[in-house]
Amino acid sequence: MRRVAREGPGIEETAGDAAYRRIRADVVLGRLAPGRKLGLDGLRDIYGVSIGTLREALNRLAAEALVHAEGQRGFAVAPVSAEDFREVAELRLLLECEAIGISFASGDLEWEGRVVAAHHKLAVIERALLAGDAADPSLWKHYDREFHHALIAACGSDVLLETYAAAYDRFLRYQMVAVVFRGAVAAEQHAALLDCALTRNAAGACAILRAHVEGCVEHVVRGGRLAPFLAGTRRLRSPGGLPQPARRAR
Repeated sequence: MRRVAREGPGIEETAGDAAYRRIRADVVLGRLAPGRKLGLDGLRDIYGVSIGTLREALNRLAAEALVHAEGQRGFAVAPVSAEDFREVAELRLLLECEAIGISFASGDLEWEGRVVAAHHKLAVIERALLAGDAADPSLWKHYDREFHHALIAACGSDVLLETYAAAYDRFLRYQMVAVVFRGAVAAEQHAALLDCALTRNAAGACAILRAHVEGCVEHVVRGGRLAPFLAGTRRLRSPGGLPQPARRAR
């Protein structure tokens, strides 16, 4: 099978892995909108791989509930709904709070340093957003993801971390589709989570996390931010276009 270079010394991946990674990023980051039909011929032109490779990648994404297989009709990006968002949020909270309890009890000084560094990068982006400066939403959410992952990184369970990462990405897709930044309240909650980590207050962190996640869900749902995509889902098409062939997913 053809292999392509990947970032990092001596690291390679198959063309199928590269296609999967790029399509997955485009779905999670909202560049492929909910309900969008994924025609294989069009995807082949965009991602530069064979129909067979695309089918393999899309079936992997279907197993993650990011894409729906529609039998003989092909594939479509998974739809969105308020009910699904709430279920994904509860799954994220269940996993993240479990991991926080273990991580806060086990984390050492090196772990604390990584948490502080991750929060610093996130806080810089949040201050820019609060000041009204232009900021790349994908970069903002990259640092958000990095911070939340740092909080639980000392839990010692690869299975828990991998399961959490998949749940977080499903939650992230809703945030990217709705382009949601709740302002100072979110930044203050992140700062409070940092304080809880440094004082090893797992119970306090989980209470803040629940307010943080549920606040995001209600902001999106009550603000009607999913409405354009609900209509698009019913028609199995999106108001936006496919990503450009030359763009690399991050």
